[in-house]
Amino acid sequence: MATKEEVCACIRKIGILPAIRVHAAEDALFVAREMLEYGIPVVELTTTIPDAARVIAELSKTNPHLMVGAGTVLDIETAKACVDAGAVFVTSPGLDPKIVDFTVKHGLCAIPGALTPTEIMMAQNAGADMIKVFPCAQVGGPAYIRAMRAPFPHVPIVASGGVDQITAADFLRAGAQALGIRGKLIPPEAVEKRDRNWIKELTGRFLSIVHRARQEYGLT
Repeated sequence: MATKEEVCACIRKIGILPAIRVHAAEDALFVAREMLEYGIPVVELTTTIPDAARVIAELSKTNPHLMVGAGTVLDIETAKACVDAGAVFVTSPGLDPKIVDFTVKHGLCAIPGALTPTEIMMAQNAGADMIKVFPCAQVGGPAYIRAMRAPFPHVPIVASGGVDQITAADFLRAGAQALGIRGKLIPPEAVEKRDRNWIKELTGRFLSIVHRARQEYGLT
């Protein structure tokens, strides 16, 4: 199992954290394996997926090079089920210090959601490894991330919520270390049709955007 340091390093290196929110376990297995195939070895599997813990367990067992985390974790019971299944990180749409504490105590990567300066401070104090600013596009987009980076220059931010091909580079330039992306990377229709070429194309585009933005702006 990957260490929390390895998970954080992977998310920073790739610059993309795919959020897999689909309607069936088989869809989740398909998408996660496609992400790995096309160059993204870390995925967030939301607990809204039926049998999410089972899917995490199966992916952890059959795809050892894929780092699978649990997303949309809203309580300790769900966090425990996902961690027991093999999740290597836990993330939530908002901040619950109890979930962060649980994750940290298990030696796993904690990525709580936060929006306001107060929540970011609380997440830091709780021991968060990275902080997912969500929903960032709806509250100002890259400008909001830039505003948060001013008082929190050393906080590893994952910009999530409304990131697309047009805004991705701007979020990185504003200071996000990674981008949480869902529908713009994993279209529901592509999943339904098992359209591997569509997913491959989008994965390649987003990876290229991250690479070019980092080169152009001298980002690390």
